[in-house]
Amino acid sequence: MPTQQPRRTPGPLGERFAVLDPATGTAFDEAPDQRPEELDAIVGRAHDAWRGWRADPVARTTALFAAADAVEAAGADLAPLLTREQGKPLAESYAEIARTAARLRYFAELGPVPEPITDGRPVRTELRWRPLGPVAAIVPWNLPLQLASAKFAPALAAGNTMVLKPSPFTPLATRLLGAVLSAALPQDVLTIVTGREPLGARLASHPGIRHVTFTGSIPTGRAVAEGAAASLARVTLELGGNDAAILLEDVAVERIADRLFWAAFRNCGQVCMAVKRVYAPARLYSQVVEALAERAKTVVVGPGLDPGSQLGPVGNAPQLERVERCTAQALADGARAVAGGHRLEGPGYFFAPTILADVPPGSPVVTEEQFGPVLPVLPYGRLDEAVEAANDTGFGLGGSVWGTDLDRAEAVAGRLECGTAWVNHHAELSLAQPFAGIKDSGVGVAGGPWGLYGNLRPFVVHRPEEA
Repeated sequence: MPTQQPRRTPGPLGERFAVLDPATGTAFDEAPDQRPEELDAIVGRAHDAWRGWRADPVARTTALFAAADAVEAAGADLAPLLTREQGKPLAESYAEIARTAARLRYFAELGPVPEPITDGRPVRTELRWRPLGPVAAIVPWNLPLQLASAKFAPALAAGNTMVLKPSPFTPLATRLLGAVLSAALPQDVLTIVTGREPLGARLASHPGIRHVTFTGSIPTGRAVAEGAAASLARVTLELGGNDAAILLEDVAVERIADRLFWAAFRNCGQVCMAVKRVYAPARLYSQVVEALAERAKTVVVGPGLDPGSQLGPVGNAPQLERVERCTAQALADGARAVAGGHRLEGPGYFFAPTILADVPPGSPVVTEEQFGPVLPVLPYGRLDEAVEAANDTGFGLGGSVWGTDLDRAEAVAGRLECGTAWVNHHAELSLAQPFAGIKDSGVGVAGGPWGLYGNLRPFVVHRPEEA
C-alpha cells in the first residue's frame, strides 16, 4: 500500500486536499483535510450517540435495513463517483455498492444470543453480550465502500458507534456514502473523517476508541496495533496477501483460464485476496502461460467510465510506480513479459495487463505483494515442490488449487497455509463465512457471526436458584 498522499491545498472552508482521477492523473475535486485535534470532539459525540444506539436492538435492526435501502437508492450517484476516484469499471462500482447494501441487511438480521452456562452448581449463569463503545475503522483505496461496510455493518449491528477514515486517495464516495446513511442512522452513530496523516494514527491511538479495525500494509498495521495498545483497544488487522494458485496435472487449462485470469486481474489486480502467483506443472507450463497471455492481450483497458472498459487504471501514482518497479526488477532478473510488461502511453495510470514467464522464484514480483495487473507464472516438477513454494511466504491470506479430480484438489488445498482455500475458483466469499489470515496477513476475524462477536464483549450474570 502507498505511503505518499495527495497534496494539501488551502480552501475557503479550511484546508483541503486534491482528489485525482487515476484515468487522467489530474485533480477533479477536493476533500476536507481534518486535523487530528478535531477527533476529541468527534469521538465524544460518538460516545454520546452510543448511549441511545446500544439500548434498542429493534430500532438498530430497523435503521440498518433502512440504511441498506438508502444505499441501493443512491447507486446512480455513488457508482460514478467511486469509479472517478478509484478507476475501476463502472460495473464493478455498482457491484461494490450492491455488496455494501447486502452486508447491511445481513448484519441487521444477526444478533448476539444469550447462552446459559451449566456447571453443576445451584447457580443460574447466563452469558450475555455487550457492545464495546465507540470504535474506529481505517480503510484503503482499492475497495473503499465494500471494505468500509465490512467494518461498519457488524460494528453498528453489535450496538457500537463508529468513526471511519477512508484513504485520502478515495475519500469522496465514502463521504457521500456517509451522507446517504445519515438519513437512516441517528446522528453521530457513523462519522466519516477525511484527511492526511497523522489523522489515522491519532484515530487509532485515541483513548476513547475501544476497537480499531484496519485494512492495509503490514508496516502500517503494526503501527496501528502499537497505537491502539496505548489504550488497550482491541484490534482487527487485514494486512494483505500473496495468494498462490496451484494447477494440478489433470487441470483443463482452457476450461479454467478465464476464471483464473479474472481471479488475478479483477479490480486491476488490486485485491488483497487476488491470485498473485500461479504454479503450473512443467508439462502444461507453456499452455498455461499462453492461455493467460491471450486473455491479457485481448482484455479492454480504459477509463472506468467508458462502457467498453474491462480493466481500469492502477489506483494512484505511488502504486503505479510500485507495479513498474516490481515488473522491471523481474525482467532484469531474467523473466519474460509474454504479455504487457510496460506502462501504457497517454494520460492516467494505465499499465498493460502483464503475464510473466521464466520468473526467478526469489524475484520481488513473486515474494512480495505486487498489487497490480501483473501475474508471474512459475513451473514445478513435483507437487510437493509447488505446495512448499506456495507456503514459503510471510503472507497467509488465501490460496487455491485447480484440477479435475475434486477430491485430490481439496486434499492439496488442505495443505495450504492460509485463512481460506478454494478449489477451482478464488477470492469468492459469502457474507456468512469468516474472513481471516494467518502469519503476517492479519490479526482477528471478520465476516459472518465471527465479525459480529468481534465487536462485542462477554458479560456474565450469576444468580442463585433460590433466594
